[in-house]
Amino acid sequence: LNKPEWYLTQVLMWIGNHSKFLDDKIQPILDKAGSSVNAGLEFSRALVMLILEKLAADIPFLLYDDTLFCHLVDEVLLFERELYGVHGYLSSFPSCMHILSEESCFQRWLTVEKKFALQKMDSMLSSEAAWISQYKDITDVDEMKVPDCAETFMTLLLVITDRYKNLPTASRKLQFLALQKELVDDFRIRLTQVMKEETRASLGFRYCAILNAVNYIATVLADWADNV
Repeated sequence: LNKPEWYLTQVLMWIGNHSKFLDDKIQPILDKAGSSVNAGLEFSRALVMLILEKLAADIPFLLYDDTLFCHLVDEVLLFERELYGVHGYLSSFPSCMHILSEESCFQRWLTVEKKFALQKMDSMLSSEAAWISQYKDITDVDEMKVPDCAETFMTLLLVITDRYKNLPTASRKLQFLALQKELVDDFRIRLTQVMKEETRASLGFRYCAILNAVNYIATVLADWADNV
């Protein structure tokens, strides 16, 4: 159960190792028979169906172990990326995201995603470098004077988007979007709390860093507004 990468990698190897044989030997037979079937894609589809069966059997045993469940999700997302990006798998075919979208599994995914995001926010704001720009010594890169915590937070949101963007239904994507909005609001509250401690020194280093953080986040969110 703690090594889903074993069978996921094995399937990717099988797909890769058989592609030349399927293209060179089997596809011409299908073409000659007037069939519209793509041998390589059908081979991939059949193997993915085995993975879906395996996932459906394993997930009930992983749901309440955060470490194992997160590891499974991470490995499935890596598998999907290679399956589509390298092997040309079709989005209309069955995929692992359909299993992750099933109610009990999906709600668990949302829960652990939120848990680890909040932990990440705790660590980024308690870091000694939280209010310092990574690029403070490179003037042409650092026009906005973005503190490290703001940049790390926006990267966190971007990573979450990258993880859920291939979900098969808009309703599931919107549930993840709701989580991101919740995280933005949580971050806003945390910034407000820090700002209240700094009001006596409104031209101080940290107060200015908070304003820069807010400006940067607002600018990036405005840039993302075109991303459906």
